[in-house]
Formats: sequence, structure tokens, C-alpha cells
Amino acid sequence: MMAKLLYGSGLRLMECVRLRIQDLDFEQNLIYVRAAKGGKDRTTVLPATVKEDLKQHLIWVKQIHDKDLKDGYGETLLPIALIKKYPNAGKEFR
Repeated sequence: MMAKLLYGSGLRLMECVRLRIQDLDFEQNLIYVRAAKGGKDRTTVLPATVKEDLKQHLIWVKQIHDKDLKDGYGETLLPIALIKKYPNAGKEFR
């Protein structure tokens, strides 16, 4: 799937590795690339050939995330200031 994303959208390898769920816009078929080459943000296309596979993958990963949270895991470490401002941010599926 990563190879299809790289080829179909023109992403660089590290851009693909750093993608987050919130960077994908399935409705407009866009990928938002944050801090790309030169530290700039850019957008690129979300290839139609990957769209359905990616949606299914996200459903599967969400199930794993929910199970991990239920079992007491699945939380990420955040800076203290962010924990105070957004107490549940470390557990969100974003």
C-alpha cells in the first residue's frame, strides 16, 4: 500500500512514513503533507487505486486501537502542556 501511495501521489518516502489519519481527505481525494521538503506544507492527490484499501486498513487499525485502549494500552506520550490542554489527546485515534 505504501508503494502505491508513493507512486500514485508523488509522496517522498519519509512523507509517506509520517502520514497521519488526519492528513487524509477521502471526500476531496487529497493528502495533506506537513513539513515537507524545505519545511513547507503541500497537498497532493489521494490515488483512487489505494482509497478503498486504505479505508479498510484504517478500520482494522481502529479496532486494534480500541482493543488496546480497553486493555489499558494504546496511549501515546505527549508534552505536559498538551496533556493539560487536551487531556484525552493521547488516546484519540487521529
